[in-house]
Amino acid sequence: MSWGTELWDQFDNLDKHTQWGIDFLERYAKFVKERLEVEQNYAKQLRNLVKKYCPKRSKDDEPRFTSCLSFYSILNELNDYAGQRELVAEEMALKVYNELMRYSQDLKAERKHHLQEGRKAQQYLDQCWKQMDNSKKKFERECKEAEKSQLNYERLDSDINATKSEVEKAKNQFYMRTHMADESKNEYAAQLQNFNGEQWKHFNNAIPHIFKNLQHMDERRTVKLGETYRSFAEAERKVIPIISKCLDGMVTAAKAVDEKKDSSLVVESFKSGFEPPGDFPFEDFSQNLSGTGSDGTISNTPKGERERDVVQGPRSEPKPTLGKAKNKLWLFGKKPKWSVKMAPSLEDFSHLPPEQRRKRLQQRIEELSRELQKQMDQRDALNKMKDVYEKNPQMGDPTSLQPKISETICNMEKLRSEIHKNETWLSEVEGKQSSRGDRRPSTDNHQHTPQGRESPEGSYTDDTSQEHHTPHRRPGPTQPANRNPDLHEFDDEFDDDDPLPVIGHCKALYYFDGKNEGTLMMAEDEVLYIIEEDKGDGWTRARKQSGEEGYVPTSYVEITMEKNSKGS
Repeated sequence: MSWGTELWDQFDNLDKHTQWGIDFLERYAKFVKERLEVEQNYAKQLRNLVKKYCPKRSKDDEPRFTSCLSFYSILNELNDYAGQRELVAEEMALKVYNELMRYSQDLKAERKHHLQEGRKAQQYLDQCWKQMDNSKKKFERECKEAEKSQLNYERLDSDINATKSEVEKAKNQFYMRTHMADESKNEYAAQLQNFNGEQWKHFNNAIPHIFKNLQHMDERRTVKLGETYRSFAEAERKVIPIISKCLDGMVTAAKAVDEKKDSSLVVESFKSGFEPPGDFPFEDFSQNLSGTGSDGTISNTPKGERERDVVQGPRSEPKPTLGKAKNKLWLFGKKPKWSVKMAPSLEDFSHLPPEQRRKRLQQRIEELSRELQKQMDQRDALNKMKDVYEKNPQMGDPTSLQPKISETICNMEKLRSEIHKNETWLSEVEGKQSSRGDRRPSTDNHQHTPQGRESPEGSYTDDTSQEHHTPHRRPGPTQPANRNPDLHEFDDEFDDDDPLPVIGHCKALYYFDGKNEGTLMMAEDEVLYIIEEDKGDGWTRARKQSGEEGYVPTSYVEITMEKNSKGS
């Protein structure tokens, strides 16, 4: 239906309707703006949440458990999800809000133009009507004056007392008024005909054309709203595939949680490499009592021990003593108070158990190798740049690169030295672990360790005021803690009939008193023979030239191993 034919007389109502249409469009634009602000705030809050729960530790300290890795994967997916919400806000801002505001300005300008044309047409019609009305009123006045002059003429013409001149004057006046009335009549007829023609044009051409333009404008506004409604939905629809991938990634991360793998990582992370302690031996305190009991007297020796003694006889393999085994009790119960104070971290990680030490050394070697590769790449790049400068002096001075090249080469040598040193420590650890079970019983891992020092880690002392410090050629080293070994602790080592072979020699860096049982006193710069390597507990078994044997702190001596005896 056309507004021009149906609403020809509703100019004011169409004016109000088109204004309402523009106001409604701007209201929807305001709604879209608030909607995209919600999306922006939502995305911002999601990113802040992800940032809050992301790990703040270095990458090397990151837990490698699948449950943790899956959670971090979920955080990454949620961060991508937040990015998609930001895309939704940008799409709404660009293709909906900004487009609506621009279109609203165009609509306002177009509506103003059409309404101005309608008002001009209405003003022109009103002007034509006024002209016609004025001519009509003039014609009416002239007719009334002509009637008055006619009555006056007829009155004087019938009056016998009137003079001829008066009658003649009245007659002329009557003729003049009649002529003026005829002229007004003709003018009124012409104005009326003109007004009728303009009015027909106004209501059949001008107003329908203007109202038609207003109708097209309003219909385009309606179509634009429908398009923006669709764009509003499409902004959401476009990100649905990516959001689905984010959610699929979260599900995949959830499926990647592996309790068995996490359990194996716990073992790998905390495995010390030591063997568990042996059984506690039975200590017979009744040996010094006189045998006054009869054969039927119950012995203090457990039945199982008596049967083994009868069947097997004396055991050739030494039994671990109570003094050696009690240090491991805290593994299954409450830690003793003396185990709380930890020894300082050492450069070679000797304060750690063998398995942990091996992993830390491997990790350090990998880090140093990566850094060495970077330095090598930097050296190659500098050499190439130097060659370019030598071929094209205008590009730069080749000598200016020499200090940086020298510094890089120096760094490479330092890194190689560090790698070699750590590889040496690593080979020692791996050699000890591979040969430990062959050379010594499983319980001997603790037998040469002085009492009061936790054997596997080699990092605890009986006296909480002292710690085991490894001196690195520094003056005034601290003495190790006083050792109070069990009387039987070193029996298994020193009761061998055949002396152990010499596998190297060492030079004492510091004085050691050797007051405790099983230790060996040594003077500074004294040369000793090594008969047994350090097994990871910080003590090395040595022999003096006089034949006296005992344990000395590994950190107090400079060791030189014989090549043909290494690892024997």
